[in-house]
Amino acid sequence: ITSFRVKKKIFATMNKEHNRACLRFNEIDQNVFCSIDPKIIYPVPNKWGKYGWTLVDLKKVRKSLFKDAMTRAYCTVAPKLLAAKY
Repeated sequence: ITSFRVKKKIFATMNKEHNRACLRFNEIDQNVFCSIDPKIIYPVPNKWGKYGWTLVDLKKVRKSLFKDAMTRAYCTVAPKLLAAKY
């Protein structure tokens, strides 16, 4: 599993074996992205999902949607000055 960080905080992980990413969202962004297609983007099915961790099926997700989701995940954990660039 590969992790992606900003200022030592993880905002995404990628599991190549399962062709799946896990992104960190705030509650609102998690609800928005999961409502698009719950078969492709859905909360982690345990307490981590309640903290905003969300799974993404990389085989099925559109590139543009995944790019938007990665940007939101980055902005969720990035300091305000860095997040403001996006």
